[in-house]
Amino acid sequence: MTAQAVEEPEDDRDQDERHRGREGEFAAVIGLEVHIQLETSTKIFCGCSTEPTDEPNTNVCPTCLGLPGALPVLNEAAIDAALKLGKAIDAEVPDRTRFHRKNYYYPDLPKNFQITQYDAPICADGALEVRVEGESREIGITRAHLEEDPGSLQHARDGRRTSIDAAEYTLVDYDRAGVPLMEIVTEPDFRNPAEVRGFLSKLESVLEYLGIFDAGRDGSLRIDANISMVPDSDVEADGSISAAGLGSANRTEVKNISSHKGAQKALAYEVTRQRNALQRGREVEQETRHWDESRGVTISMRTKEAEADYRYFAEADLPPLEVAERAREIEIPELPDARRERFENQYGLGREAASKLTSTKAVAGFYERMTAEFDPDLAATWVADELLGELNYRDMSIEDVDDRLPEFRRLIELVDGDELTSKNATMVLRAMLDEGEEPESIIEREGLGRAEGEEVSAAVEKAIEDNPEAVADYESGEEGAINFLVGQVMQATGGSADPGSVNGMLRERLDG
Repeated sequence: MTAQAVEEPEDDRDQDERHRGREGEFAAVIGLEVHIQLETSTKIFCGCSTEPTDEPNTNVCPTCLGLPGALPVLNEAAIDAALKLGKAIDAEVPDRTRFHRKNYYYPDLPKNFQITQYDAPICADGALEVRVEGESREIGITRAHLEEDPGSLQHARDGRRTSIDAAEYTLVDYDRAGVPLMEIVTEPDFRNPAEVRGFLSKLESVLEYLGIFDAGRDGSLRIDANISMVPDSDVEADGSISAAGLGSANRTEVKNISSHKGAQKALAYEVTRQRNALQRGREVEQETRHWDESRGVTISMRTKEAEADYRYFAEADLPPLEVAERAREIEIPELPDARRERFENQYGLGREAASKLTSTKAVAGFYERMTAEFDPDLAATWVADELLGELNYRDMSIEDVDDRLPEFRRLIELVDGDELTSKNATMVLRAMLDEGEEPESIIEREGLGRAEGEEVSAAVEKAIEDNPEAVADYESGEEGAINFLVGQVMQATGGSADPGSVNGMLRERLDG
């Protein structure tokens, strides 16, 4: 089917602020279908490896290629991963679950049907609390079910990858076919793109804590978003919308979203496109649209399928599973919210700092190792503010420097031992990340060690001598003048003196 022309919104597309409430005549109603690749060593219905390869179509076998006579054998680890997620979102786990065949033809689906779950999902009726701009909201999760991942398509033109609408041909790689997939379907509880981004970040954090998801794997997170626009008058004060209001609105599905930021941008674009159409008196079509991240637009792909189009029927080669007892036996680790609350209580941290420090399991673990050696507040400052801030600036995560964490511990040790000022320690940290050197070599090369003794005394005397007006102001009772003099000494020593000691030395000299 040929792609249709792009319909451009009249307004700027980078305008998430416009969608943070119920502006204008229409409000957005958004629900998600989040597809998560589960971390297992083999595929869900065969023994092929799930490890990525450089060569396409190598991790394949008759089962995941759908060859005649090949039968599926269920991967026990995928069931356990799904049950862990069910417990984490406080979902109901049925006594019995089963698989179905979802029938449709697509090039990346070699057997022309997908083994999935239909009317008996492994988890249902859960929820996840999301905090956006200081406010907490509970997002309902309708269901979470297991299925097999299709293969992957690479659209190409002139030998290079391109977007679906510009491609001359498409390549198919079946290495991904059969990787365990968890589809998480939310209630239509989102009212703006910022909430969607917050939910995805929180969900990914929970999955990472559970140890069932690797965000670094290509294609590990894929999002389909369903967007409807309803009149503002249909939205209640608590944000709820009646079933009748939802039923009267046409729903558009946006596919090919693969990141938190991409979801926010795609939805901001689509909400603007639909609102503009309605305000011009045009009807929003019920259709499936493709998110073209390179251009920042959605493109019409096809009319949206109805459930009956998939002709679900029970998978005869896989028996029903009794999972309730197994769910009760499975244990899950401390999750992000629980760890944040513990950090607040145990270490006396504020909510913002505790949230940063529990954003990923690796960050939380590193911080707790530091609290065994340093004051919790000092450790929090250097992990949450300094280290994470510098990593975020470079679009890096703590996992990217996992092998260097002892070096960062040494940097905190130098600050804690008064061998390095905080200002110079920040300079060292930046050089560590940019140049890959150890802290001691940077300190020695740049002369950033703490200034002491005669060097500081000489700088104090020079600051007093060169700034008689500031001295006079201080002697007349202007306390702020001392800060100026401290700044002069710090400048003269290249930031290597201790500000508190300098302050004391200046006062002793001027008050004596």
